[in-house]
Amino acid sequence: MDQGTSELVFGMEMESVFAIVILVIAVMAIAVIVLFILLARMRGRYKRMMAGAQGNVEEMLIAMQANVTNLKEQAYVNNSRLEEIRKTMKKMKARIGIERYNAFSQHGSDMSFSIAILDEEQNGIVLTGIHSREETYIYAKPVEQGQSSYALSPEERKVIDQTAAQAKTTV
Repeated sequence: MDQGTSELVFGMEMESVFAIVILVIAVMAIAVIVLFILLARMRGRYKRMMAGAQGNVEEMLIAMQANVTNLKEQAYVNNSRLEEIRKTMKKMKARIGIERYNAFSQHGSDMSFSIAILDEEQNGIVLTGIHSREETYIYAKPVEQGQSSYALSPEERKVIDQTAAQAKTTV
């Protein structure tokens, strides 16, 4: 071979092969640097995630799953208790209606009264006090679903209706 010709490698001149190899090395070096940066970021996120944790990720996930299971069981128990409380509250005599009036229009003032004490289902009692100059009489009448087996005065009916209106406004 003479000095003006260069050797062929893979059918290309040696300088071209050398340039391609340098280019491939440069691209690989850039890829390694990028991967190193990504790995450093990932390692930083991992350290922040694991800060204060004991054990490895697998142990943490198992512990978290156990906690989730416990929380689901506790939520079920709480929902059951809440439902029991709701049922109990429906039976509470919390709706009250009061009406004062003058039972005898010819004398006296509004000293007579009717009080309804009912639950959500309109069950309970109506108390009525009739006041006259000499004495006061108090009557109690049971109420079931807003009705009584005894005759109701207009004032008693009014206080029962007051409690029904409370039920509509507190929903």
